[in-house]
Amino acid sequence: MSRNDVETTDWAAFDRFADALPELYPALHAVLERERHGHALLYRWPGTGEGDGAPTVLMGHYDVVPATDEGWTHPPFAAELTGSGDGRLLWGRGTLDDKGAVVAILEAVEALVAEGFAPASDVYLSFGHDEETVGSGAQALVAVLRDRGVRPGFVLDEGGAVVERIFPGVTKPIAVVGVSEKGITSVRLTVEQHGGHASTPPKTTATVRLARAITRVNAKPFPARLSETNLRMVETLGAHATGPLRAVFVRARRLQPLLRAVFARISDETRAIVRTTTAVTQLRGSLAANALPETAEAVVNVRIAVGSSVAETLEHLRRAIRDPQVRIEAVDPSEPSPVSPSTGPEWDRLAGAIAAVHPRAIVTPYIMLGASDSRHYTAIAEAVYRFTPFEMSAEERGTLHARDERIHVATWLRGIRFYERLLRAS
Repeated sequence: MSRNDVETTDWAAFDRFADALPELYPALHAVLERERHGHALLYRWPGTGEGDGAPTVLMGHYDVVPATDEGWTHPPFAAELTGSGDGRLLWGRGTLDDKGAVVAILEAVEALVAEGFAPASDVYLSFGHDEETVGSGAQALVAVLRDRGVRPGFVLDEGGAVVERIFPGVTKPIAVVGVSEKGITSVRLTVEQHGGHASTPPKTTATVRLARAITRVNAKPFPARLSETNLRMVETLGAHATGPLRAVFVRARRLQPLLRAVFARISDETRAIVRTTTAVTQLRGSLAANALPETAEAVVNVRIAVGSSVAETLEHLRRAIRDPQVRIEAVDPSEPSPVSPSTGPEWDRLAGAIAAVHPRAIVTPYIMLGASDSRHYTAIAEAVYRFTPFEMSAEERGTLHARDERIHVATWLRGIRFYERLLRAS
């Protein structure tokens, strides 16, 4: 499990995972070169030299968010199998995010090596160990590749999946491929003033001033925008839609004001697609029930829309709060990622692998709402995609970072076939 407090992390568990891989995947480890950079793992599969020379990078992370047994149907770290046939399930933290994908990659490479296959160009496997916290492992691996002059032609990390009924009027499965991702930062709001006894409070305490700042932020949402990627997604899916909204979707470019309003009302997810979002996630005040706080603090998790920036976000918050006594500062800011191409050979290679395993799925680009390790690879690669090759129902997506995370075994096996198909095209 990743923890923000690295002193409390059980690093021995990470070592056990890394040490078990050579025994579990002997063919892979006989051919691929492996390096450990801290706890991050980097593999190189030498190409035959028959390709264009631009390496492929398949990414994943093997850390998971914390979990306790409380409330789980099956213990989160027991990896229990239940059911039979197509209903067989594997339960456990990380089955979807993201050990399931990491192990699917390893299974695909093991099978290909065992049959004697070798890629035309080099293939790298990049497995981070702290994606759920700071992503230092992926940053370290990117630095290694940059120092060696490696410029990947294709990078694939976790991200979108094969989903259903997330877009109005579309009944077919949808393979959503992240071509970019929102920026992310924690914005700390701090109010400092004289404390004292709670029996004689001033008219405006630090907590009242902070609460007013929070309500002002909530009352002034960021403007809705439709990026080029958003428009292409709507056009792609709109062509398969039925019902009254189809006429709007297929005319997305001409009806942008109406479309922005529609997206702002359909769901929390569609609302997040078209604007920068804020969510207050942490609050801190006095250490005693009868003492006025000398410092009141809130942490606002901000996901910054593509086309905006950290600086623009902070300026919007300053204008919304309108109070110089509230200090506003960005913590660990990360700008929105560059947009990868959704046409051309790299996109076609990815779309072809998806179609081979999920022939009914509509493949569309989208802007990933979360943050992943892939953002670090944009420093050395232009074609960086975010797609996990698993079907995920709405209920299953709801288990990400929550209780009862699980995956259908049949889904996981199809994920292995996807990676095999993708690697054969490397």
